[in-house]
Amino acid sequence: MKGGEEVKKILVVCGNGLGSSFMIELNVKRVLEELGVEADVSHTDLATSKTEKADLYVGAKDLMDALDDGTRTVARLTNIFDVQELKSVLRQYV
Repeated sequence: MKGGEEVKKILVVCGNGLGSSFMIELNVKRVLEELGVEADVSHTDLATSKTEKADLYVGAKDLMDALDDGTRTVARLTNIFDVQELKSVLRQYV
C-alpha cells in the first residue's frame, strides 16, 4: 500500500502491547489529524498483531521485521519516540 490508497485501520505494535505502543498510538492520531487523514488507530502486542487485520502496521523496525510476512503493509520506525520520523513514515502510506 502506497500513498493514494485509503488507509482505514492502523495497528501500532510493540513487544508487550502496553506503554510504548499506546504512546505511539497517540502520536499516530496526532500526526494523522495534522495531515487531515482519518483512520481507526489502535495498539497491540506482537503476538496478537499476527492475528489482527489492518491496512497498516506501525512499530519498531525489529518488530516490523518479525511481523512482515509479505502479506502485510508495515511501517518501520528507527526511533519510536521521534514524531518527525513518524510523520515522514506515515506520509508514505496515507
